[in-house]
Amino acid sequence: MTLAVMAHQFGPPESYALKHFDPGAPGEGEVRVAIRAAGVSYVDVLTAMGQYQFKPTLPYIPGSEAAGVVEAVGPGVSHLAEGDRVFCGGMGGLFAQSNLFRATGLAQIPEAMSFESAAVFAVNYQTAYYALADRARVRPGETLLVLGAAGGTGFAAVQVGRHLGLHVIASASTPDKQAVARAGGADAVVTSGAPDWREQVVAANDGKPVDVVFDPVGGEATEPAFRGLGYDGRHLVIGFTAGIAALRTNLPLLKSASLVGVQMRDHALKRPAEAAAMRRKVIELAGDGLFSPAIAARYPIADYAAAMNAAFSGKAAGRIVLLTA
Repeated sequence: MTLAVMAHQFGPPESYALKHFDPGAPGEGEVRVAIRAAGVSYVDVLTAMGQYQFKPTLPYIPGSEAAGVVEAVGPGVSHLAEGDRVFCGGMGGLFAQSNLFRATGLAQIPEAMSFESAAVFAVNYQTAYYALADRARVRPGETLLVLGAAGGTGFAAVQVGRHLGLHVIASASTPDKQAVARAGGADAVVTSGAPDWREQVVAANDGKPVDVVFDPVGGEATEPAFRGLGYDGRHLVIGFTAGIAALRTNLPLLKSASLVGVQMRDHALKRPAEAAAMRRKVIELAGDGLFSPAIAARYPIADYAAAMNAAFSGKAAGRIVLLTA
């Protein structure tokens, strides 16, 4: 019998418990995956607390991304076999040692990538690539300002931005986080929350406004970042870990700039062929060694509450990984 982090009511990490969990045999079009590592994100914890924009069914096993090994294949599955190393994801069910997944939603992990890296790769890097290449339609030579640059999607945006030929300015709050962003390939770093933050951004771009803002932060960071855009600038709304911002509509008009929403799930639903092709592209680039997530800390599954609290605090310089094996 395998174990899973589970609760019958939404609440803080401490309200969850490690319980025996048997996902059963895979059905038509399904595979059972022995999960080796799971990513722990701010949104995972917010959802587990019942405070996200949708509430999953109870009882609930948290988690949205993981990596593992196929241990059983159901009828009708031909592209995967026992022993294959796979990315797996979903809206819940990942903080477990084993679970069932639709085979069509799984992809094989590049040979050179570890389970730990794979567990925090797919969502962040696919989001960053979709945001920059599709929603912002960036061009080589443009300047990208990344807010929350040591977070999961922020760090991914730094690496994807460099790959796409952008001049990348990383905004991070501490020296440790700034060091992580630099290691990821940022051309310059600025200090989030500093009184002279806007001046730092301008100086980092040789006195010019920026072309694109990658914003997974929201809150008070959004308006000053938007004000730093130049003509035809694009401000990408990725998330709002610091709260939902209020932006006055005269600013897009006066600056001839755009506020652009980024929702990867909607892309997959509305344009599935495009989304699938982009996923293959991002995984291929990872296999070539171009992308590698930053991992701040690893926790055994027994320490799930500490892992969830670390991810929710926003203090980590990199991603939190839950080791489930």
